[in-house]
Amino acid sequence: MAKYDPAARAAKLCELINDYRYHYHVLNKSIMSEAAADSLKHELSQIEERYPELITPDSPSQRVAGEPLPGFKQVQHSSRMLSLNDVFDETELNAWIERIKKLLPAGAKLEYFMDIKMDGLACAIVYEDSVYKQAITRGDGFVGEDVTANVRTIESVPLRLRQTKDSVKFLGGRTEIRGEIVMYKDDFKKLNEQQTKAGKPAFANPRNTAAGTIRQLDPKLVAARPLHFHAYDLIHENKAEVLTNDFAYKTLCSLGVIANPMATVANSADEIIKFHKKWEQQRQKLRFNTDGLVIKINDRRLHERLGVVGKAPRGSVAFKYPAEQATTKVKDIFVSIGRTGAATPVAMLEPVVVAGSTVQMATLHNEGEVHRKDIRIGDTVIVHKAGDVIPEVVEPLKKLRDGSEKKFVMPTHCPDCGTKLVKAKATEAIWRCPNTACPSRSWKLIGHFASKGALDIEGLGEKNVMALIQAGLIRDQADIYSIKKEDLLKLERFANISADKLVLAIAAKKNPPLPRFLFGLGIRHVGEQTAIDLANHFHSMENLRDATIDELSAVEGIGEVVAEAIVEWFEQPVHKKLLAKFKRLEVELQAVRKTTGPLSGKSFVVTGTLESMSREEAAERIRAKGGTFQSSVSNETDYLVVGANVGEAKLVKARKLGTKQIDEQKLLDLLAQH
Repeated sequence: MAKYDPAARAAKLCELINDYRYHYHVLNKSIMSEAAADSLKHELSQIEERYPELITPDSPSQRVAGEPLPGFKQVQHSSRMLSLNDVFDETELNAWIERIKKLLPAGAKLEYFMDIKMDGLACAIVYEDSVYKQAITRGDGFVGEDVTANVRTIESVPLRLRQTKDSVKFLGGRTEIRGEIVMYKDDFKKLNEQQTKAGKPAFANPRNTAAGTIRQLDPKLVAARPLHFHAYDLIHENKAEVLTNDFAYKTLCSLGVIANPMATVANSADEIIKFHKKWEQQRQKLRFNTDGLVIKINDRRLHERLGVVGKAPRGSVAFKYPAEQATTKVKDIFVSIGRTGAATPVAMLEPVVVAGSTVQMATLHNEGEVHRKDIRIGDTVIVHKAGDVIPEVVEPLKKLRDGSEKKFVMPTHCPDCGTKLVKAKATEAIWRCPNTACPSRSWKLIGHFASKGALDIEGLGEKNVMALIQAGLIRDQADIYSIKKEDLLKLERFANISADKLVLAIAAKKNPPLPRFLFGLGIRHVGEQTAIDLANHFHSMENLRDATIDELSAVEGIGEVVAEAIVEWFEQPVHKKLLAKFKRLEVELQAVRKTTGPLSGKSFVVTGTLESMSREEAAERIRAKGGTFQSSVSNETDYLVVGANVGEAKLVKARKLGTKQIDEQKLLDLLAQH
């Protein structure tokens, strides 16, 4: 690799940043995300800080650019503090508006109140006869933490509400003001500079710092940090006093409380989208961090009439901005072997913060994807989090190449065991290691077998599995049942109690249900629901083992590809030996009895977050009543259960197919049937 030349790198960065600015400001065309451009500017500023002599008058850097914790009393909210469902694009926004229109009386005038969504700690402040009385965090929405003494130290929180002709009616009795406690970006930067000078670790982000500060038991520490309260809701004993959200904001200002002056009213989806785009472009100028807008029905009576689904009001949504992006360099590309043998290229990156967390590796999916995007070792790349969770390389910035970059070459053999990589079919995109004894495949397969969705063996997580393999105690899933306490005590990770617990946990799963056992084997394409369908149809491992491709394909939901994968798995000698070992170790599968009940013949899909149970618990309860739990909406789906924080994909598909949508309470009613 060529010797690093800071002058050449700075020059290329200046050229690309100026090119971005020209397209964005002059041509009104974006060649990369604003976040990616900011990341490049940051790299340039770091170079110029280290080499001040490289700063030129035309450098872009010279342009002027504008669950409650112990120690706090638990307090019940006067009314529930709700969260919001998200929409991510214009299609989802329009779908939300159309749903609302169908639920409201014909001819109802719809106005939308729009505000910048603040990234802070939600808090409710209570005033009695205009005097500050109490402050409560959101908590679980019903019960929060009493942080009265800490919030009192925030200068922007009035200890007595301001009296004007517009606010006088809210000065008597109980007035509750809800909002966000935030730390401004500039204040956060200064705080971290102080931390660094004092030899202390830097804080992660403004939101976590604000939340952590408010939860300090010493109010003096809170007072020493620059926090601000921005209000977004006004609750008074007489609801008729606050008829619109727009009025609430104006009144909050007259009461002496900060309410975002950018907030405004829209009359159409087009006006919302225009406002959204404006603040997506200008959000870097805001004093606080934001990830989108809050859109509410302005008329509070209509908003209340629309009601609540799960934890979210129907009449409000969060209109999110695209996932945050950043730029970094690809240090290397290596291949990771999964439990099914899939060989996945992974980019090793110079550490970079994306969406609030440090990213050091990102999936490149498969060999074809690497070549399609032309990602090379040494490239500067744009990285984002797909679905705000999984780090992914968006594209390389080819204009920053200096000639030292190297093309990725897919290895012909497994990097872990040396076995030649293969493709089951010429049309398949993924190379695989066919060696079932491959170390990478082994520990991932065993970990999968012990995971919650499969046998759920407590104490057999990833680190313990690897320790057992390295000690030579296990080589496959069946070996788990041969583990003895005296073997565990020879390992550093285990003492008497932990060894006893693991041995007992394994013994408790020696008679697993057939569906969980099937899923735990890690057969390609056999997920949790497919394992249940196979178990219900064939009733025993022996029947499934002897089934032909045609017999397997006859099972509802099992296509030819899945059928071929199952037959292939049972035909392999290593798997025949594995099943024989399970039998030798007296692992007896529970007999399958097809569950019947009030939900027999009905199929369910859950989207979003449920309040009373996890998705896994919902699946188990549905199946216990005879129903079928599916992962995606299809022609066979009878009900789509809509929880909180949902995206639009499943909702759109359900509407197209005419699938009935129900809320969590309706699901609970169905589960209560006998």
